[in-house]
Amino acid sequence: MKYRVLACTALAIPSFAFAARPFVTDDARLTTAGSCQLESWIRVYPDSREFWALPACNLTGNLEFTFGGGRAKTEGEQATNDYVFQLKTLFRPLETNGWGWGLAVGTIQHPKINPGPNMLGNTYAYIPLSVSLNDDTVIIHTNLGWLKDKASGLNSTSWGIGGEFRLHPKLLGIAETFGDNHGLSYGQVGVRYSVIPDLFQVDATFGQQLSGPGDSHWVSFGIRYTPEKLF
Repeated sequence: MKYRVLACTALAIPSFAFAARPFVTDDARLTTAGSCQLESWIRVYPDSREFWALPACNLTGNLEFTFGGGRAKTEGEQATNDYVFQLKTLFRPLETNGWGWGLAVGTIQHPKINPGPNMLGNTYAYIPLSVSLNDDTVIIHTNLGWLKDKASGLNSTSWGIGGEFRLHPKLLGIAETFGDNHGLSYGQVGVRYSVIPDLFQVDATFGQQLSGPGDSHWVSFGIRYTPEKLF
C-alpha cells in the first residue's frame, strides 16, 4: 500500500514541479525561465515517515526538468529510497482570469523493489489543466494521467482535482482529491504561507484515504524556494 500511495502522489505532484507544494494535483505553470526551485517536505503516517527533496530547473523557458528523490521508513523495517525524473512543458501557460494546459512525463524508480541494471520503475504521463477565476482569488487544477507499474505490469488511469483559495495576500488555502481507476482515492486540505513573497514559502496539510483497501492518513510539512533568476 505504501508504494501505491507514493506512485499516486508522484504521478500528480509537485511539484512537484510535480505540483506546487503542498498540492499533489499539478498546475499549468512552470518554474521561472532561467531559474531553478527546490521543494522539500516530510509526510508522516501513523507507522511510517517519508522525506522528499525535488529540485526543478527551467533552462529554455518552456521545458522544466525535475530530478530528486524520497526516503521512506516504516517502523520495524529498513528504510527505502525512491528517485524521480520528470519533464514538463506547457502548450498554453496559465494567465490571470484565463486557463492553461500542458504535458508531463516521468519515471519513478524503486531500487529495493525493482532491482536491475536499468533501474526503471513506474513510468507515467499526465495532462495538467488550470483555470484562474476572479483575478486569481480561486484557481482550479485538474489532472488526467496514465501510470505503468513495472513490478505488476498494471496500467492505471490517474486523476486529480484541486483548488487554491486566496485567504490573504500571503496565505493560500488548498483542498484537493486524487486517485486512480482501481478504486483508490485520497483527499487533503492545507495552507501555504509566503514568508518572503515569490521566494520562500512554507506549508502544512492533513490527508486521508477516501476509498479502496486500507485506511491511510497523514500530515505533511514542506518548504518551497523559488529564486527569480539563476542563469
